Amino acid sequence: MFTGLVEALGTVREARDDGAGRVLRIDETTVAGDLPLGASVAVNGVCLTVVERDQGGFVVQVGPETLRCTNLGELRGGDRVNLERPLRVGDRLGGHIVQGHVDGMGRLERRERQGDWEMIWFTCEPALSKHMVRKGSIAVDGVSLTLVDVTAGGFSVALIPHTLQMTTLGFKQPPATVNLETDYFAKIIVKYMSELPIPGH
Repeated sequence: MFTGLVEALGTVREARDDGAGRVLRIDETTVAGDLPLGASVAVNGVCLTVVERDQGGFVVQVGPETLRCTNLGELRGGDRVNLERPLRVGDRLGGHIVQGHVDGMGRLERRERQGDWEMIWFTCEPALSKHMVRKGSIAVDGVSLTLVDVTAGGFSVALIPHTLQMTTLGFKQPPATVNLETDYFAKIIVKYMSELPIPGH
């Protein structure tokens, strides 16, 4: 379980095929220092397991299903990634409940500077946007954000200077892909409502 509050930017040192999956070696000393073997870590919003660790970083394995649903298969050496350690019992929930189970990918459509802030628009499948509401929550590459506008084919968010400085959303440019995890509670409500019996049937 995560909050969507990115703790650090890591750098992909190595990305290589591993059978049907991939192996990522990520450099980042602050987060890695608190990741024992077997620990969970969110990489661009994807919950992964640490399989190796050294003083300079850690290694994770990415399975075929994760490669299909996320942008981790696009990563190459030198790319930056958002990192977050899992939530501990008793921690403050500063963002929103993020499972690290990505629902699908979106695409960065355009950016608009508004002083120190930026408004960013993303496109996505209607199957994802049906779980979004204005002023609701969304995790974009693992970053907890508030939805500004939602359409059938996309959404917009407003990024504060801190988010622009501390996450990959500060420098990604169109048409970059992003990992999307919609709000957990919205998914539960939509599923519940879709399974309610229709009166008269």
